Amino acid sequence: MTFRTFPTAFKLAAIKRLEAGEALLPLARKLGVSRKLLHDWRKAWKLHGPAGLNRKRGPKPGPRKLRPLAEPAAKGGSGELAKARVKIAELERKIGQQALDIDFFHKALRALDAADRQGSIAPVSRKSSKS
Repeated sequence: MTFRTFPTAFKLAAIKRLEAGEALLPLARKLGVSRKLLHDWRKAWKLHGPAGLNRKRGPKPGPRKLRPLAEPAAKGGSGELAKARVKIAELERKIGQQALDIDFFHKALRALDAADRQGSIAPVSRKSSKS
């Protein structure tokens, strides 16, 4: 996949047009860029100023900021809500994994059925080899 690079002046001009009230989709079409790219430029500009428009792709150096699994309990609360949210998240991950497993086995079964219909699977003998 190739990425096009745009000069900072081009990005700033696009952001100024957005800030002046020009509609995003028609502007994206005029400039030949995606709506998402314009959104990303505007967000980077608002967060970091003009320097944010020249940031490199990919993970940034330094320690990563991880989100906690559950929100801290409200002041004075017993923490029951936080525990319940952690348990719900755990169960949702488990359900998701089970759905992936079921989908995999459905596809494998369909592939075996298709191969059986084509005759590429040898019939299984039910008789014992010892007589």
